[in-house]
Amino acid sequence: MSDTSSTPEVQNGEAVEQPGFRILAQFVRDFSFENPHAPESLRADAAGLQPQIDIGVEMNARGRQDGLFEVDLKLSAQAKRGDKVAFHVELLYGGLFALNGIPEAEIEGVLMVECPRFLFPYARRLISDVTGEGGFPPFQLDPIDFAGVYAARKAQGDGAGMVGNA
Repeated sequence: MSDTSSTPEVQNGEAVEQPGFRILAQFVRDFSFENPHAPESLRADAAGLQPQIDIGVEMNARGRQDGLFEVDLKLSAQAKRGDKVAFHVELLYGGLFALNGIPEAEIEGVLMVECPRFLFPYARRLISDVTGEGGFPPFQLDPIDFAGVYAARKAQGDGAGMVGNA
């Protein structure tokens, strides 16, 4: 478990809860790895053609009736050499979060930026492990600017996947 809140502050002899969140659980919702042209896709390309890699990132959050929040981080990566897919991996990695003392206006930003930031290293490791086990060099996703992704999607009017209480 992780807790991003600090030690409670004491004012007038009473503990005042600092804003923060706790990670109550992390889990794999869905995980897929495809290596459709194995074992040929594992050979070095004779023409020296480097694979083209397309990456997808999605974040979604929803409130629960018990006051907790579920946050999903969906990562996908597809490597192609020419018109042939070398590998395709999709991961839907989730977390269950408790938010404490966060102002209503800031909840969406915390759920769509800070929570995925904590889930990312674990999701990244899973993708690295499965591509390595699939016969390729382990694929390491570059760090993601979740604040930038959230801001861009919000500017598009997408809402970045924030859903109200279930």
